[in-house]
Amino acid sequence: MTAVAAPPMVRTRPLGDLALAALAPASWGTTYVVTTTLLPADRPLLAATMRALPAGLVLLAVNRRLPKGHWWWKSAVLGMLNFGAFFPLIFFAAYRLPGGVAATIGSVQPLLVAMGSLLVLRARPARAVLYAAFVGTGGVALLTLSAEARLDPLGIAAMLTATSLMAVAIVLAKKWAPPESPLVMTGWQLTVGGLALAPFTLAFEGVPSSVTGENLAGFAYLGIVGTAAAYALWFRGIERLAPTSVSLLGLTNPMVATIAGLAILGQTLTGLQILGFTIALGALVAGQALNRGT
Repeated sequence: MTAVAAPPMVRTRPLGDLALAALAPASWGTTYVVTTTLLPADRPLLAATMRALPAGLVLLAVNRRLPKGHWWWKSAVLGMLNFGAFFPLIFFAAYRLPGGVAATIGSVQPLLVAMGSLLVLRARPARAVLYAAFVGTGGVALLTLSAEARLDPLGIAAMLTATSLMAVAIVLAKKWAPPESPLVMTGWQLTVGGLALAPFTLAFEGVPSSVTGENLAGFAYLGIVGTAAAYALWFRGIERLAPTSVSLLGLTNPMVATIAGLAILGQTLTGLQILGFTIALGALVAGQALNRGT
């Protein structure tokens, strides 16, 4: 009797997974422009809550799936790391630091993820990948920093904390292997983070006396494009790619922010900034190639 060959296993396409995951930090690169041009001024808690809670409730209503068993507390932990604590810290830093300083601090995330992967996942990233992360941080610094950059201590502390929290969330999500689709997981975490933020927003900032059409457009963009869709793609990338590979994609954030500044705010680039952009892009491409080879 002739044996029937088993159907070939469907292999994921790393380049496709990378491209989809990269859309998340690329969309986050537009956050600074949207915040400064469309959102109400000096309301980081309101911006964080409006970015998380409406999107989370919509996804929860659409998916109609709730966590089971230990995923109640795991979703709460990831929701606070990714949204409940991360979002207000990011907006706080954005109000106190120039975008270049914040971007440079955020670009160290691949190194933090590599350290967490070694400690928690027992996964040792290739030395060449770590070199790519260092070079990428240097490229971002050249791209975004200026001689007039303010170094506000509270802003720096907020940005470092936010970057560390997201690095921890990436490692934990990889370790815990979420049982649901990225869209379902995004809804759970956004809802947890948004509900945690809402009472603090009402207590410390309150509701603005008026909201303009531009404000609503800004909140809608950040909630739909920069949060619900972006984080679903981000969590999908965490599920399918190596942790360091995912975190290296964060280098697209300051690069897109720079392009957005050129296109929308009329900013210009110096020779050093062009060099920094090239270095950061080269580090991103090299780091992904090296990760695929390990």
